[in-house]
Amino acid sequence: MREDRRRRYDDGFRREALELIKAGAGKDTLARRLAIPVYTARNWIMLYRSGGEEAVMGGGGSRRYDWETKVAAARDHVENGLTKTEAMARHGIASIASLERWCRDYRSGGPEALRPKPKGRPKGARSRPKPEPTREQELAEQVAYLKAKVAYLEKLRALRASKSRGASEAPSSDCSRGGDTGSTTSSR
Repeated sequence: MREDRRRRYDDGFRREALELIKAGAGKDTLARRLAIPVYTARNWIMLYRSGGEEAVMGGGGSRRYDWETKVAAARDHVENGLTKTEAMARHGIASIASLERWCRDYRSGGPEALRPKPKGRPKGARSRPKPEPTREQELAEQVAYLKAKVAYLEKLRALRASKSRGASEAPSSDCSRGGDTGSTTSSR
């Protein structure tokens, strides 16, 4: 079984891949010799053609591109018919995934779809402070509270009164004295 190297390829491994690419190896040969996915081999070959050795070696982290570069690269590929490799080389783009995402966004929403999005949480209604209530609103709120309190106390008073009446009027249901057992037999 082959070793899984998908997480991160070290510099020595990438140098070995570069030597094979320079020698003219195609994506299938490169993938078979290095035991990597064909997709990765294809991407490295495209990166080499568009950005040279530095693009394949990783460049040292993520890069940021301004809006004009994104629009120009997407427009060159989508409208002007440049291949992805040519567009990447012309605009100095290191990642094919970025170019593919820009092209997809450009097709769906035009250049404005590539504008930078604001970071963080959107400011909504919760972030605005509540306006101070007017005197009329305060009094209306207080009246509603007092009405609810009075209604609650009246219900409580009625409940206590019905319980005290029910306790004094409740019949005894002792079955041992021969009283009504609750059976409904008829005698004929």
